[in-house]
Amino acid sequence: MNPLYNFSAGPAMVDPAVMRQIQDELLNYKDTGMSIMEMSHRSALFEAVVNDAKNNLRQLMQIPDNYEILFLQGGASLQFSMIPMNLMHTHKAAAYLNSGVWSQKAIDEAKRHGEVIIVGDNAEVGYKRLPECNVLPLGMDYAYYVSNNTIYGTQFKQIPMDHAVLIADMSSDILSKPIDVSKHGLIFAGAQKNLGIAGVTIVVIRKDLIREDVDVDTMLRYATHQKANSLYNTPASFSLYVLKKVTDWLLETGLETITKRNEHKASILYEAIDKSTLFSNDIKVEDRSLMNVVFTTNNPKLDEAFISFAKKYDCVNIKGYRSVGGMRASLYNAMPIEGVKKLIEAMHAFEAGVKL
Repeated sequence: MNPLYNFSAGPAMVDPAVMRQIQDELLNYKDTGMSIMEMSHRSALFEAVVNDAKNNLRQLMQIPDNYEILFLQGGASLQFSMIPMNLMHTHKAAAYLNSGVWSQKAIDEAKRHGEVIIVGDNAEVGYKRLPECNVLPLGMDYAYYVSNNTIYGTQFKQIPMDHAVLIADMSSDILSKPIDVSKHGLIFAGAQKNLGIAGVTIVVIRKDLIREDVDVDTMLRYATHQKANSLYNTPASFSLYVLKKVTDWLLETGLETITKRNEHKASILYEAIDKSTLFSNDIKVEDRSLMNVVFTTNNPKLDEAFISFAKKYDCVNIKGYRSVGGMRASLYNAMPIEGVKKLIEAMHAFEAGVKL
């Protein structure tokens, strides 16, 4: 069977070597005679999985000791609510940088809990370039941004704001490159793009921001999960196990190597698009994402034809987001360079056929 290159924006590819390890352990984890999926989350063996995953993340992200790592459920989308519920309590106001659909969803939820000040918004240009942050007003409990926009193919290469409590949704580019955790109060990300499979959300939060005295339901308080080592209730155990395996792989590979790979993958694909007479990308060059490359023929029928054509080259799930159209190639950590080269080969063949 030929390898299949899954360019899905998420859930996304997991490295084949990691998948084989999971397969080998699936029915009998560490000679227990049971699968990790069957194991009690209260067992010492499973708690070791949780602690190992935390330690891996602490090494990979160079997370300082004054930060807690939490593994939560509800997807990254639940953080749209948990963040204002737990942090918007002094001034009842927060600053948001609006760079697309996911930041807008977070804004809508935050408005239920306090005042939201939009400090940059490029909706009028269809989010084809990143907004610049206006001066942050005083009296904000926190400032919030999305580091990478999967739908529009944009990515902040530098931290766009400076605030004592800076929040970043890094769901689609976490651990694709080094980041300075100490510049942030809280970072969160769903695991299903760069860190494994759906079901677990990583929250890295400065410990002074975790408060017990917030009027929030038990399951929605960060303090609840800190005290219970993220095991207050039954977690997404298999997802946590896969996260541990993926971070093992990332440590073995090295973040510097991963970063160089990601830069190379994106550069050769953007080069192919820019040299093409059929395909195009209209995102401002310096704002282009290394994770999600969007492109189009500017003809919806041709776009659909290419999406089908690419399957002959074992390239699947390149259809763009429904509100944007065109194509989208997601180049997360597990996507090999061979997959990107195969996609470029399909583009060249398709373009040659169209010219005929």
